[in-house]
Amino acid sequence: MTVRNNEERLSAPEVEPPVSAATPQQQQVVQPKQEESNGLQFVTPTEFVELPSRGKYYPDTHPLYNKEVIEIRYMTAKDEDILSSQTLLRKGIAVERLLQNIVLDQSIRVNTLLIGDKNAILLAARCSGYGADYKTQVDCPKCGTTNTHTFDLNELSSTDMTESRRELSVTETANGTFTTMLPKSGVNAEFRLLTGEDEVKLTKTAQRRRKNDLPDTAITEQLKISIVSVNNETDKRIIEQFVDNMPAFDSRFFRALYADIMPTIDLIQSFVCNECGSDEEVEVPFTADFFWPG
Repeated sequence: MTVRNNEERLSAPEVEPPVSAATPQQQQVVQPKQEESNGLQFVTPTEFVELPSRGKYYPDTHPLYNKEVIEIRYMTAKDEDILSSQTLLRKGIAVERLLQNIVLDQSIRVNTLLIGDKNAILLAARCSGYGADYKTQVDCPKCGTTNTHTFDLNELSSTDMTESRRELSVTETANGTFTTMLPKSGVNAEFRLLTGEDEVKLTKTAQRRRKNDLPDTAITEQLKISIVSVNNETDKRIIEQFVDNMPAFDSRFFRALYADIMPTIDLIQSFVCNECGSDEEVEVPFTADFFWPG
């Protein structure tokens, strides 16, 4: 994850920061909010966060289309109120409300952010708000012992899957989707990357089914949302019928392919168990400690 601090705004807020050659010039830059009290001015610092997607997989009508970075402001005490609100937490919208607060371009609907881009923003906000050291509980994959471990969030970086797409014979379309031939059925499937809104829908569906003691349908639900056409057929009923009857070989192939090509933050770090001494690679967990260190 690469984050560029907008130091210029602290000393001269009326001057816009320079835009790199790789950054589209049309990106809207919003001045940080200033508040005055008893003659003192408070300027909330901002920073630029590189998007793992580089803006390539948004529709051309989206504010982030072809944008490589997004500008956010540092978290404040008011944002901590959002993260501690039991009402927002119960509704599952605390993170969405936080994102809406810190993203400067208010034309961006944060629930339309691709999941990888959303994670990059949350990581940047956490690092600027509380630092890069993230102490949390980790279960050893080998012996199961719970360890207290500190991750260095500065070591996390975006994944570049361009080469993987070539090797996996995945084709990018002009509208930001992908196409691939499913090996068992021979069906040509077009699919899109999931957004934060999709993630919320999947979570709510899973929670509702668990509450009603219904079988888990996480795999098929994700496939039904991600796949937008099969053999150029876009009717949702046909797609859902195909997914329900998709060969398991194709389902596994698709899920592995999706994980390989999705632009995101690589959350894997090394971990040494205090009990058995095993050196393992684990995924950095997003627990309550992430935004409430200590």
